Amino acid sequence: MGPLLTGIEISNWINLLTAFLIGIGFGFALEQAGFSSSRKLAGMFYGYDATVLKVFFTAAIVAMVGARILNALDLLDMNLVFHNHYYIHASLIGGTIMGAGFIMGGFCPGTGISALAIGKIDALFFLSGGAVGAFIFAETYGLLEKIHLAGYRGPVKLSSIMGMSDGLFILIVVVVAAGMFWIAEKAEKKFERPEITEEL
Repeated sequence: MGPLLTGIEISNWINLLTAFLIGIGFGFALEQAGFSSSRKLAGMFYGYDATVLKVFFTAAIVAMVGARILNALDLLDMNLVFHNHYYIHASLIGGTIMGAGFIMGGFCPGTGISALAIGKIDALFFLSGGAVGAFIFAETYGLLEKIHLAGYRGPVKLSSIMGMSDGLFILIVVVVAAGMFWIAEKAEKKFERPEITEEL
């Protein structure tokens, strides 16, 4: 299953079933964390609710540390772990569009699906807009291909770009996360909006 070195041959349908169950669990965790609320998600950008930052920073740290431990125990082959291919122009343009959509719509694609699953109408419009955008991109790809492929850097890692070991990079991320959590706590107190947090 994936890059885990279990020594057990696992069929493709078991892999797909496992991915499906993990997806359901992830969606459930998002909903339980309150990420089906667009107000809670938008609160990160306005400073009154830093739950998103705390949860995702914590998830990133747990994943990084867990992967290194599994690798050290010879239970995970890091060479088989997929790394996204980096396209500079596409990342900058796509990140800007997604960030703007996140602020205006109050969802990202994952949280939008989580919200739709519990019947949020605003999530339906948000995801519909995303589907329309994806359709337009696909239909006009011939015109956008050069921009999309510009600045290709391959499947790079930040630690490699910065010329440091994975262990040192993880340590830096943990320290930065601790600092961000402290700043987030200060921001929540400064920009507190009781009328919204009570509704959440």
